[in-house]
Amino acid sequence: QVQLVESGGGLVQAGGSLRLSCAASGRTFSGYRMGWFRQASGKERGFVAAISWSGGMTYYADSVKGRFTISRDTAKNTVSLQMNSLRPEDTAVYYCAADPRVSRSYSSPIVYDYWGQGTQVTVSS
Repeated sequence: QVQLVESGGGLVQAGGSLRLSCAASGRTFSGYRMGWFRQASGKERGFVAAISWSGGMTYYADSVKGRFTISRDTAKNTVSLQMNSLRPEDTAVYYCAADPRVSRSYSSPIVYDYWGQGTQVTVSS
């Protein structure tokens, strides 16, 4: 199976930036879609961004559009999330996920088969 490991989380002040990375190991799926989700304390896991295998198609939640950028390096099996202009409401545990079926429901966590352990992002005001 595919094993995903996130890194890059931390504590930043409002307006700052962080870059999250997700490294895949083990068996991988050609053409799979990668996504980022986040879960704030006491809330459900929600969609942040997703990217196609080629990187030609990207998707963003309205709350992060224009501030976050998702990208991938297919040769190294990594996906990144550049987060700029961070706000306190961005505080959450961020998860990397993989959808080998390339479902149309890219924003639904149930279609993603593989998940990382999560990395904490805290934005102070």
